[in-house]
Formats: sequence, C-alpha cells, structure tokens
Amino acid sequence: MAVYSIKDLEKLSGIKAHTLRVWEQRYGIIEPNRTKTNIRYYRDDDLKFILNIALLNKNGIKISKIAMMSKDEIAEKVAAISEINFEYGTQLDALTISMIEMDEYKFDRIVSTNIQQLGFERTMLEIIYPFLDKLSILWLTGSINPVQENFMSYLIRQKIIVAIDKEPLASGKGVPKFLIYLPEGEKQELSMLFMHYLLKSRQNHVIYIGQDITLADLRDACNIHHPDFIFTMITETFTREPVQKYVDRLASNFKDCHILLSGYQVIAQEVHPPQNISVLHSLDQALAFLAGLRQRN
Repeated sequence: MAVYSIKDLEKLSGIKAHTLRVWEQRYGIIEPNRTKTNIRYYRDDDLKFILNIALLNKNGIKISKIAMMSKDEIAEKVAAISEINFEYGTQLDALTISMIEMDEYKFDRIVSTNIQQLGFERTMLEIIYPFLDKLSILWLTGSINPVQENFMSYLIRQKIIVAIDKEPLASGKGVPKFLIYLPEGEKQELSMLFMHYLLKSRQNHVIYIGQDITLADLRDACNIHHPDFIFTMITETFTREPVQKYVDRLASNFKDCHILLSGYQVIAQEVHPPQNISVLHSLDQALAFLAGLRQRN
C-alpha cells in the first residue's frame, strides 16, 4: 500500500496543503496517520477520498455540505458530475481518480462519454493528452506508481486501437502512403498510435510496422511497400549512438522518401535534419502538415 505526504495530496488533488489542513481541523473530513515524529501521512483510501472531495468542491459544493455527506453520497455525486460536466479540470480530476482507484469501469465511462460528446480526436487532444502530461509530472514526483501508470496507459492504448480500426482503409491512385515505426529502444507507443489514427482518419494509407525496428527491418518494409513518407519518433535516450548520427543514417538509407521526424530527443538535442527529413516540433505542427498535405491532394 502506498504512502502519501500532504504535498503529494496537493499535487494530485490541486488543493493547497494549507486548505487540506483547515478541512481536517474544522470539518474532520479526514484523519491523517502520523509518524513517531508527528509528520502527517496518508494511505490509498485517504487519497481517493480527498480526490473525490476536491472534485465536488471545485464544482461548487461547499466543504461544509460535503462534510455532512456519507462516502456513498460523495461517490454518487462525483459520478454524476463526471458525466455531465465537460469542463477541462473536472475531466482531468475524474480521470485521475479512476487511475488511482484503477477503476476500468469509471475510466471507460468518462472517456466514452467524452467521445460521444466531442468526438475521438477532440477527446484525445483536449482531455487525454493533457491528462498524460499530468501523469508524467506525477510519475516524476513519485506521486503515482508504475502499476497505476501502466494500467491507465493500457486502457488508453485500447481506445486508440478501436478508433483506428473504425476508420476505413484508404487506397487507390494518388493516396499518400505512410510507413510508420518506432526505433530500437523506443517504448512511447501511445503517441505513435495516435499519429496512426490521425493519418488514417485523413484518408492516408498507413502501414505501422511496430516497435524496436532496425534500419534493416525498415529497409525490408520499404522495399515491399514503397512509401511516400516515413514517420518516426525519438523520445527515449539513444544508447547505441548519438541521435544526430541515427538521423543521418536514416536520411542516407532512404533518400527516395520524405521522412517525418518528431519526439523529445529530436527537439531537445536540436538535431539538424538532412534535406529529405522534416522535423515536426509539436502536435500542432503535425496537424498543420497533414492539413497541407490534404489540400494538395
């Protein structure tokens, strides 16, 4: 069972530590455990309860009223608000609760409702991506554990795959063909899967050949498919060679393709792209590139 400090609760709930202390003292909302040196600490159940209370409070319910509710009443209110309030902060809080509780049903209800209201692409851009940004911060600060992160990443992955499968296959003369992959050692598949969806939903022919792909593997795939574009991402730190050297080898091995390159390492290391490589510095740039390509075709 995880142990959380009051600062961890502040990061996860968005409620200041001072406010949490006031709630404890004035309303007896939660009773912290204490170390032998009188330092507050909290367990998983405490964190879940605070997250639910924070969501209700942010949605206009006074803390004095929340203090009089039973835990079942609080849970019912949270479920109702999550389904009808599509405000950015409310949805992020609701997803955080579902992650901490590892509640697949709650996650599915939140995301499915957003998809119905906003569509899949807007749900990814406006809800899931900001949530993943929050997740990365919580992971770095030690406020969540790998099991919770893996649980949530798997569920998001499944949603993207379903969305990809629903899009019709594009084919025919003049349809741009993209071959997409992740290099050896690269594990950040969610972003690649979303790019697969974005490409396919814009009537491009997409061949995703997977993760841990060597340049030899890539060459074999290109010899079969003869793509117009190759797209990849470099987010993890390369251990075998400098990123610039890999990019140069990629360019020289596939001179007949327009290569699209993105990812944290490409941007952070200020890679100098050869002539047949374009660097996409952000998701907005990727969307703009796709919009321009669609207009040309």
